[in-house]
Amino acid sequence: MIQVTLKDGSIREVEQGTTIGELAASISRGLAKVAVAGKVNDKLKDLAYGLRENAAVEIVTIDSEEGLDILRHSTSHLMAQAVGNLFPGTKLGFGPTIAKGFYYDFDSEHVFTPEDLALIEKEMSRLVKEKYSYERREVSREEALTYFGDLGEKYKVELIEGLPDDVAISLYTQGNFTDLCAGPHLPSTASIKAFKLMSLAGAYWRGNEKNKMLQRIYGTAFSKPSELEDHLFKLEEAKRRDHRKLGLELDLFSLHEEGPGFPFFHPKGMILRNALEDFWRQEHRRRGYQEIKTPIILNRSMWEQSGHWDHYKENMYFTEIDDQDYAVKPMNCPGGMIMYKTKMRSYRDLPLRVGELGLVHRHELSGALHGLLRVRNFTQDDAHLFMLPSQIKEELIGVIELVDYFYKVFGFEYKVELSTRPEDSMGSDEDWETATKALQGALEDKGIDYNINPGDGAFYGPKIDFHVKDCLDRTWQCGTIQLDFQMPEKFDLNYIGEDGQKHRPVMIHRVVYGSIERFIALLTEHYAGAFPVWLAPIQVRILPVSERHHEYAKTLASRLNDLDIRVEADERKEKIGYKIREAQTEKIPYTLVVGDQEAESNSVAVRRYGQGDVGERVTVEEFIALVQEEVKSKRILKISPKEA
Repeated sequence: MIQVTLKDGSIREVEQGTTIGELAASISRGLAKVAVAGKVNDKLKDLAYGLRENAAVEIVTIDSEEGLDILRHSTSHLMAQAVGNLFPGTKLGFGPTIAKGFYYDFDSEHVFTPEDLALIEKEMSRLVKEKYSYERREVSREEALTYFGDLGEKYKVELIEGLPDDVAISLYTQGNFTDLCAGPHLPSTASIKAFKLMSLAGAYWRGNEKNKMLQRIYGTAFSKPSELEDHLFKLEEAKRRDHRKLGLELDLFSLHEEGPGFPFFHPKGMILRNALEDFWRQEHRRRGYQEIKTPIILNRSMWEQSGHWDHYKENMYFTEIDDQDYAVKPMNCPGGMIMYKTKMRSYRDLPLRVGELGLVHRHELSGALHGLLRVRNFTQDDAHLFMLPSQIKEELIGVIELVDYFYKVFGFEYKVELSTRPEDSMGSDEDWETATKALQGALEDKGIDYNINPGDGAFYGPKIDFHVKDCLDRTWQCGTIQLDFQMPEKFDLNYIGEDGQKHRPVMIHRVVYGSIERFIALLTEHYAGAFPVWLAPIQVRILPVSERHHEYAKTLASRLNDLDIRVEADERKEKIGYKIREAQTEKIPYTLVVGDQEAESNSVAVRRYGQGDVGERVTVEEFIALVQEEVKSKRILKISPKEA
């Protein structure tokens, strides 16, 4: 007998050789039905793996993140088997999992077409019904090379030859198909219930353009058909919500060949942008921040001093003025440092919180540009906090609370990552350890769960990244908090302490939106262009029923405009139904229909985007109060993705 320690800490005694699948069945029949693998001392194993010694064992279920990864990897093998059956002679490349799916690279004389995907799916469905077991066997390097060499699988041979000498080589077989794989896999093809082949692409072998171009087939798989259906719906919905498409349709912004990566904001886009910036200024002022503005171009020597010249030069733009080298700023922080040094600071002046909506430029490859999500110039809502070492924790918690408040206003949930020291960094081990522990301590004091992202910190300090989740369950990295002991040293920043001596302050770099442009793209897709009233470029459109109601519409528009309610009156000679539909297409929050009754009673008939006719006529005063309350509260109208 051996002892097995389960995830909940309980201990079970089982016979030596008991498989993980048998262990799951002994715990409960329900668990056995959804089990796909196990973690033995934190190492993933197949359900058929026999336990030989005392171990900590966790049952991995198909609906868990690791379980879905195993499902998708097994489905990539299934797809490769189907391709081999349908197109004999096809050679195998890679077949890994990716976020929400998988792919496999093939070397085939047949050129795959979108129509082929349906044929491959049909063959995969047939193989599922055959209920082939995924059978693992470990082989010697020589046996593996001989096996794949005899099949002419040159890519597999190359992979085997590149494996370290001490790595165990395993093969997985289902039916007539065998592949090189570390595993684990599902018990059988019968466990694959919901899959879809998505697209085709070309891919150089091992990502090297000097190698042969292979054909890549992308697919996805889920534990239930309903989850697959939801995923496919969200993919289509993401296309409909594409901010580049909506940006043009709603006349917010545009992108042009005359300036790739340099967006043009239209009048309506500027209203949205200004609303975001006004909100930013208001909330920062309330929390003791002061706003500054620093130059876009600064001397090369300053960028060398900051470390950007050595660590970030390939992403910067340069110019020459009076025979001296200058750089266009990719970040705002050096300017904040120069501002700090304009006078000697006292410990009584700290913490000093300065914020900047600073325009920065970064060189991006043309192939990486993507609407407002990846541009070459953007506005960072930067802030730099200078503080005493004793103030670090309090200031970190204050920033975390500010970020949390902002995201709740927009209706976002978020996840948090702590990124640690990268290889290309500066500073002592002691400073990095102190900074990292301070970030961890602030998160733990706030009771925030976080994941560690090893080696992804800034070159001058560790950071906390906030990944917001939109209504389609996509995540976007926006806010970040960086704790920095290096820049104050680089720029020789000081303050006079209580002892009358000079001391070094500590810095926090942080953004909330991240990039105004990117955040606008995110909001446009999250709301599907149906912005909350406080952000909507046009908040109210007035539709007079006929020409004799124009005067009342003008008077009403003037009154709303005087109250800073963004309003338009549509006086075109079009049918009222057409005007209503157009207002809906433009996603205007409130449409007011005014006719004889409304003009006589100083009232309006209200239509709300996403709700249609609210079924009542209200006085102008009641409507004004309604809009003003909605703007003040920044209320978000809940519209499901299928209604937006």
